[in-house]
Amino acid sequence: MLFMRFYGMEETGHEKDILVFVYNADSGVFSELKDYVHKAVSPSTYDCPLCALTYGSTGMKKEWNTFLKELDFRVEFLHRDEMAKKYPAVGVPLPAVFKKSGSSMNLVVNAGEIGGMQGS
Repeated sequence: MLFMRFYGMEETGHEKDILVFVYNADSGVFSELKDYVHKAVSPSTYDCPLCALTYGSTGMKKEWNTFLKELDFRVEFLHRDEMAKKYPAVGVPLPAVFKKSGSSMNLVVNAGEIGGMQGS
């Protein structure tokens, strides 16, 4: 979970800024069930490495939860369909992490970088 340090996100004083984590998966019970089965049956073909970093088979990973509590940022988690509704002008490959400051959304971790964190 050192990727935030790489991007200088450990700085303090960002209480108004929000880190927006966007999963490459849709919201809803049916989607979550489908994703759960996909991750269990064929994890290597699952398209959301952010999901794999943050959640295990029984819920949010303990180390991820600890990491979030230590951040000096507020956090928001969105699924791809929620992102499209809330921020329609932002079109980048997902998953991704953005820093929202006021009305601006800046990409801080892209899909390739998140995919590269698997197993780290």
